[in-house]
Amino acid sequence: MTLRERLLAARARLTAAGVDHNEAVLDTNLLARHVLRYSRAEMLLRQEDPTPDGFETAFNALIERRARREPAAYIRGLQEFWNRDFEVTPDVLIPRPESELIVEELLALLPVDAPALPRRVADIGTGSGCIAVTVAAERPHLHLVATDISRLALDVARTNATRAGVSAQIEFLECAYLSGTTGTFDFILSNPPYVTAAEYEQLQPEVREYEPEIALQAGEDGLRDIRQIVDVSAVRLKPGGTLFMEIGHTQAEAIADLIAAFPSLTLARISNDLQRIPRVAVIERKITDL
Repeated sequence: MTLRERLLAARARLTAAGVDHNEAVLDTNLLARHVLRYSRAEMLLRQEDPTPDGFETAFNALIERRARREPAAYIRGLQEFWNRDFEVTPDVLIPRPESELIVEELLALLPVDAPALPRRVADIGTGSGCIAVTVAAERPHLHLVATDISRLALDVARTNATRAGVSAQIEFLECAYLSGTTGTFDFILSNPPYVTAAEYEQLQPEVREYEPEIALQAGEDGLRDIRQIVDVSAVRLKPGGTLFMEIGHTQAEAIADLIAAFPSLTLARISNDLQRIPRVAVIERKITDL
C-alpha cells in the first residue's frame, strides 16, 4: 500500500467517525507527518512511496484516537500559532488562529522601528502562553506578566516560553485576573472564557469533551469573565493604556453596552477576524477619567 492510499483510508475512517471532511484531510496529513517526521514538501513528494516499516502501527494508533474525536493538537502535543509550535496538553485551551488578532492589534501599536520605551504588559488567563510568548518574541524590549488560575496551565506556558527563548521577559503568576500583581499596565491582553452555558452544550466533541471547560464556559450570558476583566482594566490600565480582549461572535453589542457604563473607558473598535466575525474588542482608558 502506498502512503497516499493509506492516507485515503485514514480519511475515510475519520469521516465515518463524524470528523468534518476538511479536518479529516488536514489531520491525516498532520498525524502522518508527525509519525514520519516529514516536512510538508517531503510529504507531497513521497505520496506514491510504500508505507515505511513501523508506520502502520504508530499511525493507526493516532488515527483511532482522532476517530474518538480527540483533537489532533493533543495527540501531537503541539499546535501552531503565529508560525511557532506551542506545546499543548489537555490542561490548556488549544491556540486558535482567531487569537492571533490580539497579537496583531498590539504589534500595530508598537512598530519594530518605534523607540523601545519601557512598557508593562499583562496577559490575563495565559493558558498555553501563546499570546504572551508571541508578543515577547516579536518585541524583545517588552516585559510581561502572564496570569492564570491553573498551575498546570502555567507549567505549560513556562515550557513554551523556554522553547521560544523568552523566559526572562515573562513573569508567570498563579492568580485570578491581576489579583497577584501590583501597579498599572500600558497594555492588557486576554482571551477569556466567553462561551455561554447553552452554547457549551452544543460544541463539537473535540472541544466539549477534551478542552478545559474552565477556559471556555463563562456563565449563562458568556460575559462573567469579560465583566471582571473590564472592571479590572478600568483601574489597572494606565491612562491612555489599551485592553485587547477576544470576544464571542454575538457579543459586540453587549460589549459596547458594558463599556459605556465605565466613565474611564472607551470602546475604540471591535476588530473582525479573517471570517469577518467580530473578534477583538479594543478598549482604551481615557487620559482624563471623567
